[in-house]
Amino acid sequence: MYKHVPHIMNHTARAHLLLVILSFFLALPFAAHAAAPSAAGTVTMQFDLSAQPQSESVSLWIPYPVSDADQNITNVRINGNYAESAIYTDKANGNPMLFARWDAGSTERKLSFTFNAERLEVSRRSIPATEPAWNPADYAAYLGATRLGPVDGEVRELALKITEGKLTVVEKAKAIYDWMCENTYRNPQTRGCGAGDVCALLKDPGGKCGDLSSLFIALLRSAGVPSREVFGIRLGKKNGDDISTWQHCWAEFFVPGYGWVPADPADVRKMMLTQNLKLEDAKTKEYREYYWGGIDPYRIRLSEGRDLTLTPPQQGEPVNYFMYPFAQSGNKTLDWLDPKSFSYTITFNN
Repeated sequence: MYKHVPHIMNHTARAHLLLVILSFFLALPFAAHAAAPSAAGTVTMQFDLSAQPQSESVSLWIPYPVSDADQNITNVRINGNYAESAIYTDKANGNPMLFARWDAGSTERKLSFTFNAERLEVSRRSIPATEPAWNPADYAAYLGATRLGPVDGEVRELALKITEGKLTVVEKAKAIYDWMCENTYRNPQTRGCGAGDVCALLKDPGGKCGDLSSLFIALLRSAGVPSREVFGIRLGKKNGDDISTWQHCWAEFFVPGYGWVPADPADVRKMMLTQNLKLEDAKTKEYREYYWGGIDPYRIRLSEGRDLTLTPPQQGEPVNYFMYPFAQSGNKTLDWLDPKSFSYTITFNN
């Protein structure tokens, strides 16, 4: 029998309350421009970790989406037979996460996490032609290196070459976006979304969204453009879609005096591959224009940031990114890229 265990609100109580309050107020601007194209449905995540050794305790961390100006998350339901459950955030990025733990000796370890989601299409192309003075020190968190994304050496040399003669943030970002569209490729053999090893990508610029977005971010930051990766999951389009492997990430860069602007060269390259398009094709031009400052509504934002320490802290090395569920049996990290052996399913219903 499932039992619903109340969330243990210890030192995270204030953080959780703040999330609730923010979700309420951030939902207001969503309603204000709800005339934009949107997608909506119910996402259900089902976990069964019963196959893990009974001699070990099992811990599970799940990205926990919240409402903001572009998405509305409602009717959250969490059920399971866990010994402990709580909502936390990580210290570095403030990413919300659902944590659950099963004690050693548990013979059954199950959890379901369901929420309704509505997401707006984003179009931010009315960027001012002039750029106000700004201090890079104010955006240091969005200009620095990550474990797999250096911003010096060969990366910086390439970024400076691409942006030669470009003066503003937007000019530099557009030059790098165009370079990404023209010089990278989608490799369908890449496992998951890709690790995003930028040094390896300089030698072979192919992969999936986790690779191409990482290269894009490293080049942007090397050129002095504040930027971040956004990690999420795509929504389905029909009832019953299995979206267990539909994770997706994209980029945002910051324009002083205007705000964050999305850009997704990885989806340009995906469309070129799936539709057998060439760079000179008119449809490619449409995609390049669309994903510069715009993203479709079929995606939910889950987190941002690299090299994460979760809450409570996981065993071992930092988590590369947090758009997949993460679990450990004792000190062993389960393979989040293999939903069947993990095991979990994520489904979408209209």
